[in-house]
Amino acid sequence: MNKIALFEKVSLEQFKADIQTGYDSDAAYEQIKLPVRATAGSAGYDIISPVAFKLEPGESIRIASGLRCRIAEGWVMLLLPKSGLGTKFRTQLDNTVGVVDADYYNAKNEGHILIALTNDSKTDKTLEIPAGKAIVQAVFLPFGITEDDEADGQRLGGFGSTGV
Repeated sequence: MNKIALFEKVSLEQFKADIQTGYDSDAAYEQIKLPVRATAGSAGYDIISPVAFKLEPGESIRIASGLRCRIAEGWVMLLLPKSGLGTKFRTQLDNTVGVVDADYYNAKNEGHILIALTNDSKTDKTLEIPAGKAIVQAVFLPFGITEDDEADGQRLGGFGSTGV
């Protein structure tokens, strides 16, 4: 196996800037746990929610994970819903698949991984997540670039920061 990444907590100040109102940011910060794989054969690292939340069908939330990840050049981290949440509640990431590039680590927000989820239940199921429950999984993949690639831009932020 290639060891190509390292999860870290963002600063308390950054976490406080990004957490939704209504949560005790100090208590939530203490709940942050670095992601781990559930089994030796797992590809995904479970990212847990540091806060409890409830989503009625059709509702969305943005969770401040409190995490950042240093990723080696040539690798990308993909965020995917936990399969149980997806099959039971049609829980979806609002951007379908989260793409965390290696240069996001140095963004102005410390590379804070924010997770936007929607309960897209078609059977009127309410999703209730306690603090400490895994909500998404992170998978690392290598990637390539075209032979004529000349990208030289600098990343500043996250969602939509590269122009869209």
